Amino acid sequence: MKWVPGGEFVMGTDDARSFPNERPAHRVRVDGFWMDEHPVTNAQFRAFVDATKYVTTAERTPDWDELRKQLPPGTPKPPDSTLVAGSLVFVAPRHSVPLDDLSQWWRWTPGASWREPEGPGSSIADRDAHPVVQVSWDDAVEYARWAGGRLPTEAEWEFAARGGLSGKRYSWGDELHPPDRRERHMANTFQGHFPDRQTAEDGFAGTSPVRSFPANGYGLYDMAGNVWQWMADWYRPDAFVERATRGLCENPSGPTTAFDPADPYLPKRVIKGGSFLCHESYCESYRPSARRGTSPDSGSSHIGFRIVKTS
Repeated sequence: MKWVPGGEFVMGTDDARSFPNERPAHRVRVDGFWMDEHPVTNAQFRAFVDATKYVTTAERTPDWDELRKQLPPGTPKPPDSTLVAGSLVFVAPRHSVPLDDLSQWWRWTPGASWREPEGPGSSIADRDAHPVVQVSWDDAVEYARWAGGRLPTEAEWEFAARGGLSGKRYSWGDELHPPDRRERHMANTFQGHFPDRQTAEDGFAGTSPVRSFPANGYGLYDMAGNVWQWMADWYRPDAFVERATRGLCENPSGPTTAFDPADPYLPKRVIKGGSFLCHESYCESYRPSARRGTSPDSGSSHIGFRIVKTS
């Protein structure tokens, strides 16, 4: 782990090139903490599973009584044949598709889990150093508890991701490809035409081994790209609006409840950092201020986590 000294910073952004849920910028102070140098890897997660015999969300049969709480009242129960263990897998379409329809590149895949992240027949045998994926928020919380830590708050994570730089668009500065750096690519992101043509100019079409790209100013790797990371906070797209009225916020832990007008029945947790699927034309969420909300009981091809400790 690396020590992150804490301090005051401007959280969020007022940049017009950002998404509304990142605004407004506001002052925050966080205390110092220890943070994993990189996202939790497959090898680390395997050690946890071997020690505890833990079964992840994706490996369990879905519980309809729980699922229907996230759906509009009166939604009919699907056939039992569809309520099987599995997870969301990215599958590149064969041609250009509209970017407002996620179903064009995400596929519910029975049998997909952290052990077989692309579904039955896939393997992590040669991916010990890659971030674990297909893990839910609940899975991440259980790992953190076993490891003696916790998930970071969104404020802690964003402070750490900025690496000591103030007001910069990325963890390394204001340019995606800084001309003064030896490295052409500073993070594992999507190159080519999203989502159908990945040219992998950075060397990776999917996840990459941790530490494959430069660390930020705090010595932390993969705080941009590679995999999204689970936060402790509940998600609200308007979370920063009220917070900005309070002046300096000390160690904020996020809203007390979740609500997203786009999914009014689905409580969500914050994810940060972007992933290997982020592209300038689509989400560009490998910026420190970028944020999204995701159902805590969902895993996918591009979400992982890291933990923090405060003592």
